[in-house]
Amino acid sequence: MNQPASRTPDAELSQFRVKGEIPVPALINGLTCAAVPLLVFFAWRSSGHGDPLTSRLLLAFATLLATNAIVFLSLGNKTLQRRAFITLIIALFTYLAIQAVEDGSAIIWLFAYPPIIFYISEARVGILACVGGWLAVLFLFSPLGDVVFDSPYSTSFRLSMIIVLAFEMATCYILDQSRRRSKLGLIRLAAEFEYAAKHDALTSLANRREGLEQLETEYQRYLRNGRSFSVLLMDIDLFKNVNDSYGHQAGDDMIVLVARTVTGQSRKVDTIARWGGEEFLVLLPETALTEAAATAERIRSAVASQGIDCAGKRVTATISIGVACIQGSESIDRLLQRADEALYQAKTLGRNRVCQATEALHQP
Repeated sequence: MNQPASRTPDAELSQFRVKGEIPVPALINGLTCAAVPLLVFFAWRSSGHGDPLTSRLLLAFATLLATNAIVFLSLGNKTLQRRAFITLIIALFTYLAIQAVEDGSAIIWLFAYPPIIFYISEARVGILACVGGWLAVLFLFSPLGDVVFDSPYSTSFRLSMIIVLAFEMATCYILDQSRRRSKLGLIRLAAEFEYAAKHDALTSLANRREGLEQLETEYQRYLRNGRSFSVLLMDIDLFKNVNDSYGHQAGDDMIVLVARTVTGQSRKVDTIARWGGEEFLVLLPETALTEAAATAERIRSAVASQGIDCAGKRVTATISIGVACIQGSESIDRLLQRADEALYQAKTLGRNRVCQATEALHQP
């Protein structure tokens, strides 16, 4: 928590859904609900046309698709559901094309394949599946395909099917890329807004709001397992003098210097927040008062050894720190109040020092 939050990679962002987007499992289940009765209907037609093999196979596909949906509802395995669905529809469309079901018209169902495969799969998988499917159709309609499968399709139908299917696949790819980029843009924008809402623009540290949320989280953990935590409340000494003497840019540079130094002296599990203008708060999980005071002294010393250059003059920075450790059943507000009182004591005693808070009054 002590390092400035990095932006989420696009690959990770793309796993999220935007409002209104149909979840892939829901889409697959919906397509399954539509496909099963259609397969049963065409199985009945095939049986009436004296083609029991096709009838039995279509019923088998319907059963397998329904089984896949039931397995998903039982196990909730999205990857298994998607892979099984893709495998089944590839096998189904292959059979419909090779056997020229419904007097060859069933091959038209291939046009439903590209939009489905691009939506439920990654773009790379969709490209490979569509290119493989198109090459398979090209082979089916080739002279060699006629020797192997004896397809009944006319030359004009074959030519139209190959061209139109390639056009649809390319169009689906372009539209899918547009959808994915728009989705990624929306998610990235939302992530940036969320980041801005939780972090200070100048230092990239957590802001007061995020610091309070982390405090509440740690407090609830303390109530559950009794593991103490501490807070450091620190303030840059004589900060107003820096602003008045050298300008606000120098003041900003001083704040950034202190923020960077505190970050470098803290643990990854610690939360550092810009609490106010020149005030910072550090949350130390599972840290007793003595350890917290040692950390505060290390931070104070590191800050005191550094400075900023202002018009050719080196201006050093010092901080005063109040340290408090959660005790008994005291509230977060009381904890912060004790840390603030310790900080005030450090200021009163001459600044550039660490003071520990007095013990809290134990509440019944």
